[in-house]
Amino acid sequence: MRDCPERLREFLETMAMVSDESERASFLISYADRFKEVPPDIARRPFAEDHRVPFCESDAFAWAVPNPDGSLKFYFAVENPSGVSAKALAVILDKTLSGTRPEEVATVSPDIVEKIFRQNISMGKGMGLMSMVQTVKRLALRACSQSSLLQDLA
Repeated sequence: MRDCPERLREFLETMAMVSDESERASFLISYADRFKEVPPDIARRPFAEDHRVPFCESDAFAWAVPNPDGSLKFYFAVENPSGVSAKALAVILDKTLSGTRPEEVATVSPDIVEKIFRQNISMGKGMGLMSMVQTVKRLALRACSQSSLLQDLA
């Protein structure tokens, strides 16, 4: 995972040191407990379908807002109140990728889901969580292309 953004790499290294499964679960639940929904100045219900995370059982949505320095700030909504894994991953993605340049975010592999959750999730849930990572990558790639287009117009 040397090719992923620094804060994400550090987080994954920390997770690799947590070998006890109950400790890992408590750690991830503590992240889910920190989940804050997308603020209303970014998005309001009903959320636009183009922000929906495909295949996510927890009905997650994601947004990327450019910061003045060109980095991105990520926001999430998780409509299923029982979507603990989706909420945990949303917090992890926000904490480790917000403030990162879109080019770096675009390098993140959905394989991080297995590194974070290990084998403790169902196949369907795993697909949804990997889709959250793919959605963040897609938003980052869109920001890259928009930035490139703006530079071309300048």
